[in-house]
Amino acid sequence: MRESVDIDDWRGALLRDMAYEARQTPGHCLTSIFFGGGTPSLMPPALVADLIDAAGQHWGFAPDIEITLEANPNSVEVARFADLARAGVNRVSLGIQSFEQDMLRFLGRAHDADEARTALDTAQANFTRASFDLIYALPGQTLEQWEAQLSHALSLGTGHLSLYQLTIEPGTRFETMVRRGEFVPLDADQAADFYEATRKLTMSLGIPAYEISNHARTGEESRHNLAYWRYRDYVGIGPGAHGRRGGMATQRHKKPENWLRAVAQDGHGAESETRLDARDQAREALMMGLRLTEGLDISALAARLTLHEDEMLDRQAVARLAGYGLLRAEGSAIAVSPQGMLLLDAILPQIVI
Repeated sequence: MRESVDIDDWRGALLRDMAYEARQTPGHCLTSIFFGGGTPSLMPPALVADLIDAAGQHWGFAPDIEITLEANPNSVEVARFADLARAGVNRVSLGIQSFEQDMLRFLGRAHDADEARTALDTAQANFTRASFDLIYALPGQTLEQWEAQLSHALSLGTGHLSLYQLTIEPGTRFETMVRRGEFVPLDADQAADFYEATRKLTMSLGIPAYEISNHARTGEESRHNLAYWRYRDYVGIGPGAHGRRGGMATQRHKKPENWLRAVAQDGHGAESETRLDARDQAREALMMGLRLTEGLDISALAARLTLHEDEMLDRQAVARLAGYGLLRAEGSAIAVSPQGMLLLDAILPQIVI
């Protein structure tokens, strides 16, 4: 949020946007809330408290509701942690990315390694659960260096880690650096070594992968993200927020000014609300669900969407890939094997119709 923004205007608009979504989803109970995108930890704690209170009044809360807030590990945001916990936040997700100073500089992060450690200590002191992310396979990083950093991270008492390999996306600063010859990304075999070492080490220390890039102790998986991956309904409010409810894909205006204007004019900030047919929902559900170690039950999904299983999956491709050890297919259950996760982007187009 910008300093020039009138907090009262934002509070009113967010509450109106939420009230609109509540009218579309009566009779539901919330199991999670996620404050994400941008820098939500810079929101005044009183505003966070107002939004949590309003959500409880609209939908009601599950007894063990998870309320997560994303935060950067800098002193300005960390100073708000105690007030945010009092506002009702019980889980924080920290964008640490590395505990190594040179790697933080390469990634363009504003915080340093000492701030990262202080932020995690403060988060663990104030919230019931704290997660953080790390990026690996960085330029010049050896497998031994990564294993040492990951071992250190796993010793810090967290129950959840998001561990991402550096990817070179078109149009990004990293893509420009590679094109200029400033660094050479890992080849496929090297990337596989990093990935396999990561899974082996986290498994050995009781924080196994439950999703392609997310690791947790039993019971500490991100409930909010599991709702996405298990293709459950969720509502999204605020600029740029996505949602899925009752077979409808919702998208809020991305620019804050446009979102504020839409809320003032229409009573909500939705730019589009698109009805998804059963086949589209099946594709999305498969694309998300096969990221999970647990995979998904095809028969249950087919029944839920009133589709035949053969309308969702290419069974011949499934059998072929299972024969290669890339998939596990037992009865109506299907999951991608640990080896297959390395090739997930190639596997999904082959099996999802």
